[in-house]
Amino acid sequence: MGWKTLDDMDLKDKRVLVRVDINVPVDHGKVTDATRIERIVPTVTDILAAGGKPILLAHFGRPKGKVVPEMSLRVVLPALREALGRKVTFVETLEALERGTEEQKAAEVLLLENMRFHPGEETNDAALARRLAGLADIYCNDAFSAAHRAHASTEGVAHHLPSCAGRLMQAELEALDAALGQPKRPLVAVVGGAKVSTKLELLGNLVEKVDHLIIGGGMANTFLAARGIDVGKSLCEHEMTEMAVQIRLKALDLGCSLVLPSDVVVAREFKANAPHETVPATQCPADAMILDAGPESVARIEEIFAEAGTLVWNGPLGAFELEPFDAATRAAARAAALLTKSGSLVSVAGGGDTVAALNTAGAAEDFTYISTAGGAFLEWMEGKTLPGVAALEG
Repeated sequence: MGWKTLDDMDLKDKRVLVRVDINVPVDHGKVTDATRIERIVPTVTDILAAGGKPILLAHFGRPKGKVVPEMSLRVVLPALREALGRKVTFVETLEALERGTEEQKAAEVLLLENMRFHPGEETNDAALARRLAGLADIYCNDAFSAAHRAHASTEGVAHHLPSCAGRLMQAELEALDAALGQPKRPLVAVVGGAKVSTKLELLGNLVEKVDHLIIGGGMANTFLAARGIDVGKSLCEHEMTEMAVQIRLKALDLGCSLVLPSDVVVAREFKANAPHETVPATQCPADAMILDAGPESVARIEEIFAEAGTLVWNGPLGAFELEPFDAATRAAARAAALLTKSGSLVSVAGGGDTVAALNTAGAAEDFTYISTAGGAFLEWMEGKTLPGVAALEG
């Protein structure tokens, strides 16, 4: 890994520009989930402990280069102060920050207003990147979830200052390297969710790297249909079946076993507790839809997990938001959690739906690493270079 961490930097009396992701959900002016704020605490605390002066940069919502008062970062201040257990000074403009950084006191944390109020942020404007660099002595990127964007505060500024990864970025990169960079084999990937079309590049990259590729959710229906199986009224991208065939042939060629459900749970209505039955995957009634993988499929998945060294998981195995069609996702998640707890499996999961599903199953805390990054996690799984990470590597 070519990037530095906070441990490689001399932070004493240095102003440290810290790019964080505190783009949290807010309702009626109150933060409803402070997870992203809580996850930046170790970075800020370590900078302060080493005698550094943190200046936090972040975005909030999508104001598109204009000042939109309801997208002000001021709304996160109470939650940020509570998480850090100290005063945080809000700075409304870059000009005010340029005038005031000299007066930043030791142990004082500054938060700059929403970076996306600047038209140059999302275009990675070189002049804005240089202005940001002029505010500090060191740049620290702790926003892995924004690392797939080449913006002034995530990529541009790193070219003008000594740069390093924050604690959250470091943890994320180390976990991802353990999962796909240098994995303990066999390496297993679970890819679920509704559509093949949104995860084409992901599937194409994974078949080249993993030993077993388990496909679930609506995507599995498209792969079943590609084998000439009638999936009834199930969610299915019939226009993607040729692509599914190509992925299956590529897997076959590379010795990657592609695992589809052998039995499925079907219902006539898409609603919680709808009357349902379990049938072989080849026998979905014409008027029914597949909403989950069946117990035989889950048993096969659990067998694969038991033999695995590393698991990478993105997307649920069924319509997990509706009971009882969350059963396969829950059972598989718990099996992975138990194996991780026993020390036989390295498990990494990411993506919004995935994290929600693992939390619902009560399995998230036993996974080796849960990525909150969403788009960046997916692009990394697709084998893409993330601009924010590449910039740290110089």
